[in-house]
Amino acid sequence: MLLLEIKSLNAGYGDVQVLWDVKLHVEEGKIIALVGSNGAGKTTLLKTISGLLEPYNGSIIFRGENITEHPSKEIVSKGIIHVPEGRRLFPQMTVEENLMMGAFRRKKSKDLTPQMNTVYDLFPILRQRYQQQAGSLSGGEQQMCAVARGLMGNPALLLIDEMSLGLAPFVVDDLIDIVKEINASGTTVLLVEQDVQLALDNSNYGYVLSTGRLAMEGLSGDLIQNKEIKDVYLGL
Repeated sequence: MLLLEIKSLNAGYGDVQVLWDVKLHVEEGKIIALVGSNGAGKTTLLKTISGLLEPYNGSIIFRGENITEHPSKEIVSKGIIHVPEGRRLFPQMTVEENLMMGAFRRKKSKDLTPQMNTVYDLFPILRQRYQQQAGSLSGGEQQMCAVARGLMGNPALLLIDEMSLGLAPFVVDDLIDIVKEINASGTTVLLVEQDVQLALDNSNYGYVLSTGRLAMEGLSGDLIQNKEIKDVYLGL
């Protein structure tokens, strides 16, 4: 079933256009990779989907509804949660306070304990650090906290921007295993990565952005064998 569809999307910042006629679809229950070099427009696309950036034209369809001009708070309420590049935690707040911020759009009367326990089961280190200030965590722990905060919003679609950036390989391996576990539990994931190998190795379908335009798409296993992908992005 089609969860998200992007149609002929053009977007940017003022007079500087970044995305050009982008078309993309995300099937429910899948991990979709969006890859490309730095400056390709990946983050701009996520910001536009999330309602943080208004597109010039084109449309964003989520569960059959056109959400192109909806404010970001409504998009969050519909089940699209964005884990931004750079984590964007509240450094002076505790881990648990940061997690609670991820649930701010849910009803105040709702018992969040089951959701919190699910998150802590996925990230046991956060359970140990729950009273620690988020700014004092290691880089990997901060990234875990950022993903966990996103999960507190009970997403149908989780947008993860540059999860591996600046992290040691063994930490990235742990994180990608958790992302796959999140997906197996029913959450669809759009994984944006500069690390093309990582993204395509751990996704079902992939899109390649190049200077704001869709350059290539296909099954992830096919893309990773593509000669151009190997030459340009993998250095093989």
